[in-house]
Amino acid sequence: MTLTETNREKSTQPPMRPGVFARIGGFAHRRRWLALMVWVAVLAGVWATASVVGDDYRNDFSLPGTESQQAADLLAEHGAARTGDTVEIVLHHAGGLREAGVEQRVTDMLDDVAALPRVGQVHSLYDGEGAISADGTIGYATVMLDTPSDAMATTDTQRILDTAQEVEGEGLQAELGGDAARPLGQGGTGAAEGAGLLAALVILVLMFGTVIAAGLPIIISLFAVGSTVGVVILASHIFTIAAWTPPMMILVGLGVGIDYALLIFARYRAELARGEDPERATVNAMDAAGRSVFFAGCTVILAMLGLVALGLGSLQGMALSAALTVLVTMLASLTLLPALLGIFGRRFERQFARRVERRKAKGKADEGSGWRRLATAVQRRPLAALLAGTVLVGALAFPALGVRLGFSDAGSDTTDSTSRQAYDLLSDGFGPGFNGPLLVVTDGGSGGAEQAAAAAAAALSNTPGVQAVADPVPTPDGRAATVLAFPTTSPQDEETTELVGNLRDDVLPKLSASNGAKYLVGGPTAASEDYSSKVSDRMPLFMAIVVGLSILLLMAVFRSVLIPLKAAVLNLLSIGAALGAMKLVYQDGLFGIEAGPIEAYLPVLIFAIVFGLSMDYEIFLISRMHEEWVSSDSSDASHAVREGLAHTGSVITAAGAIMVVIFAAFTLSPDRLLQQTGFGMAVAIFVDAVVIRCLIVPAAMELMGTRAWWLPAPLARLLPKVQLERH
Repeated sequence: MTLTETNREKSTQPPMRPGVFARIGGFAHRRRWLALMVWVAVLAGVWATASVVGDDYRNDFSLPGTESQQAADLLAEHGAARTGDTVEIVLHHAGGLREAGVEQRVTDMLDDVAALPRVGQVHSLYDGEGAISADGTIGYATVMLDTPSDAMATTDTQRILDTAQEVEGEGLQAELGGDAARPLGQGGTGAAEGAGLLAALVILVLMFGTVIAAGLPIIISLFAVGSTVGVVILASHIFTIAAWTPPMMILVGLGVGIDYALLIFARYRAELARGEDPERATVNAMDAAGRSVFFAGCTVILAMLGLVALGLGSLQGMALSAALTVLVTMLASLTLLPALLGIFGRRFERQFARRVERRKAKGKADEGSGWRRLATAVQRRPLAALLAGTVLVGALAFPALGVRLGFSDAGSDTTDSTSRQAYDLLSDGFGPGFNGPLLVVTDGGSGGAEQAAAAAAAALSNTPGVQAVADPVPTPDGRAATVLAFPTTSPQDEETTELVGNLRDDVLPKLSASNGAKYLVGGPTAASEDYSSKVSDRMPLFMAIVVGLSILLLMAVFRSVLIPLKAAVLNLLSIGAALGAMKLVYQDGLFGIEAGPIEAYLPVLIFAIVFGLSMDYEIFLISRMHEEWVSSDSSDASHAVREGLAHTGSVITAAGAIMVVIFAAFTLSPDRLLQQTGFGMAVAIFVDAVVIRCLIVPAAMELMGTRAWWLPAPLARLLPKVQLERH
């Protein structure tokens, strides 16, 4: 399709009748109380059922095809499958743990712990050798649980800690370590959510000048997120959904819910300012902004569903839950919001009319004048603006090339938590690698599994990076054996990663060639490395699926080739900036943050969420430019760019500011995963809304000119025609 044909089509398109979103909005506006009661009934019904049934969240850490998973499967095959986990009661006494009075107090305490619920057996630090440090001041008792750590109730773990700490006093310290102990130092996300919502409300009040208007986007988000979380609680009994899924759903749902409601409400306010009555203003807003919300929501859903392609069980449940959250949020914006506009419409009409009159009386320019001046300034030097913005974002994205993936352990917990103090005591007493031993599983061999395991223990003892090796332990059927190797470095240390690779690629293969045994390196530390590797390997496929489908969708929406390609590149830049900032702060320890690897699944998670949300802003901005382009009788692309930014700049920056404060509030969470997620997404949205949408996009659109709306004739025939705006 040539540019001339595009212009001819633009000027000769017949008027459209109100679209499906206008009809939905009109119906919801007229039947406002019915729509509201339906949503209240859904929310109340879902939560009543969820409260009775309760949740059944389960983490899926299986990694099919990885060596650590093969090691776990081999142990299960030989009767050594995990039935329960352990926690460690770590004790410290400067005068020595073998003092008569201290030893008796500790022994009595361990007897009390052995009688607690969920405790199967307790191995005292005084039984055998190796459980007390060389200087005699630090030791640990192993508490065998009758359930896996992720199924251990916090109340049961707290009971063990309380019983253990009854022994404290006179210089004796007791802490609880292990995976089951870590949740004791982690609070909920309520404070983060509350802080984010309060900040969002302040921004909305400043934007609209009325508390009721400011509250509508938040009400929409709460209805949508509340309903979806309740559904996911019920679904957790049928599907595998991780325990950290609800906070992620809340984070995504609050962001997109306020975004979508804000876009529609801003258009509604503009229609009222033009003199339309409340019902007509609602229909017009839904007919224009409702379409943008629909396609923006589709891009987020596509991005979230792309996570399913990774084949990682721990992410699939979260991805489907987040996609459902976005879907329900989109439905609430398209149905519940028009109903609320019907309820408060007359009040809004009076308030906004008075506000317009006051601005006119004071001789103030319209609210888009500042953005119009910004667009004009960018259009004077588009290449300079494009280069400046790209260099700025690229500099922030550059550190992302050095991101190291892994999983945080108790060494990343807050310093006042019992799990962190137990971790530090064990590191001081037995070495940093004691908190993350490598499990070497031996199968077969010319002289039997135990002999092959003994040979592995000898080889490991002479391997650089290994501090100590435990004696081989046979499986119940005697056909396999395990050896624990303790690295000289902590589980999160890069040298530990190199040690795992050395054992798998060099040390153990040489040993296997000499005795015919099969050696597999497993355990939590090795599994973390396998997870990170699997994510890295599948990332290109995931990105290709998400980016490819989004480009096709935008081609159909905007009838353009260059705009979707530009959007994909710029969205990747904003994601790179987020990962770069996360690397500087959480991996390198900038601003005093505890240094450690970036959580292994965060790059793909942030990619999916931010890519979808960035496409929201792209659609909001470009759809208004497209509306100006289509409605204009001329082929003045510069005018379309300028007016598009003038009408949407304030909405995009306000929406971006709201999402930034909501996401940034999650850095207040004690959970490191939520801290990293909130920080990364806040940076990405800030860069996207401020630098990319308000500087780079107008510059790029100005440079492309009318070519921005070019679509080859073959593609024009293949792609379905989608209308974003009314005529």
